[in-house]
Amino acid sequence: MAARVACSLRSEPYKRYLIQFAHDLLDFRLQEIKSIISLLGCQASLRNTDLNNGSPFMEVALTSEEDAKAIMHRTVLSKSMYELWAEGSSISEVNMKLKQLPKGFTEPYTQENSSFRIMVDTFNKKISSSEKIKRIELLTDTESMFKGKIKLSSPEHSFHLLEFYKFDSAPSTEPEKVYFGRWISDGHRSVIKEFHLQTRHFIANTSMDACLSLVMANLAQVKESDLVLDPFVGSGGLLVSSAHYGAYVLGTDIDYMLLHAKARPSRAKQTTRAIDESVRSNLRQYGLESKYIDVLVADASQNHMWREGWRFDAIITDPPYGIREAAAKIACKETADVPTTEGEPHYPQRTQYQLGDIFRDLLNFAAKYLCLGGRLVYWLPIYKPDYSESCIPKHPCMSLESNCEQPLSQHISRRLITMVKIREFQELSDWDEASTKVNSVNSFRNNYFKSMQAVGVLNSDSVLRSEPLTSKQEGL
Repeated sequence: MAARVACSLRSEPYKRYLIQFAHDLLDFRLQEIKSIISLLGCQASLRNTDLNNGSPFMEVALTSEEDAKAIMHRTVLSKSMYELWAEGSSISEVNMKLKQLPKGFTEPYTQENSSFRIMVDTFNKKISSSEKIKRIELLTDTESMFKGKIKLSSPEHSFHLLEFYKFDSAPSTEPEKVYFGRWISDGHRSVIKEFHLQTRHFIANTSMDACLSLVMANLAQVKESDLVLDPFVGSGGLLVSSAHYGAYVLGTDIDYMLLHAKARPSRAKQTTRAIDESVRSNLRQYGLESKYIDVLVADASQNHMWREGWRFDAIITDPPYGIREAAAKIACKETADVPTTEGEPHYPQRTQYQLGDIFRDLLNFAAKYLCLGGRLVYWLPIYKPDYSESCIPKHPCMSLESNCEQPLSQHISRRLITMVKIREFQELSDWDEASTKVNSVNSFRNNYFKSMQAVGVLNSDSVLRSEPLTSKQEGL
């Protein structure tokens, strides 16, 4: 199966490359690569895109090695990319195909005055060092094309023999697929460790995992000098990843105490917040302060605060689900349930913000304030037994680009939704707001607590009182 992704005007012949994915966020890997290829404008053809067989390998045809390196410089879910020289169902078949390669293809990398090494890597099976040496000796026999000097540390050319073994009920003894290729580049996974939450200066209860925040920025196709907004900014994790890719970042949040670092600390054994904790300090920590515009204490439901001329290249956000953090908005006198205190009406400052209303307002905001072609990337919590694709909120100005699932428990997951603005915003009287499926989304919180109670994590009293969850109970 092949998938055509992006196009350019170049007419160079394709070269075959092999991507080795990390065994992480399995449902996100293909969509991240597609988004990066589209962002870079590469001419590419993807093959073996069905990764459900457990293989971490996918073939991609590209027109240049520079494109391959550019893709790997962005991806955080891929380990390495190789120029694919041969493939087969056994090492003998691969060795035979290697000997049939034209000299014009292999000689630039196998000459006597060059240095090389061959690495053996197996997936779903461990083999001994002696078995690896036998494979290498088979590839470097007397008739081998490899004439250069062997150098295990920092050679000019690194070649890799990659074996994939299927793992069903028991590990397989024979490989399902064997690949041989020349190493081109590693992925950009080192930045995950650099941005890890354990070393971040300012975090909150719902700070986004570093890897996920970088994936979200890639799905949003964030690039240099973009303007990116997070309307539920929290501690600003999504702003950090967007600024890392060169965007100017802006955020809003209704929680004054959190944004001003006056809320209860989120780290264990930390009793008080440091005086300099802030979203800005996070960007300063990573040398990205020049990309910081501001963070405003504001209600995401009040869209009229933005001037008509504002346009964002991307909106990336993780709305509150009402589990670990309350979902609230400013109460309106006209619609608020106004209690009477000592004979006088009391107007509450905040009121509950239903999940369905959050997503309806978010899509409306994106349709109005995104640039044409701009992207909205957000998380949608899902109760699996009730889920179907029709549950995903829709808007006539927005087109669904991708939908990736992150399982959290047997019954609960969340989906990372990517949407693209395809037409300019209009006040559409014929838009059926029920298309946001507010009833289905609004029931998520109740279903979440029911599922937790069913497995004994919560008791009925804590559900009724909506007590704060302990660290072991946090599902979202």
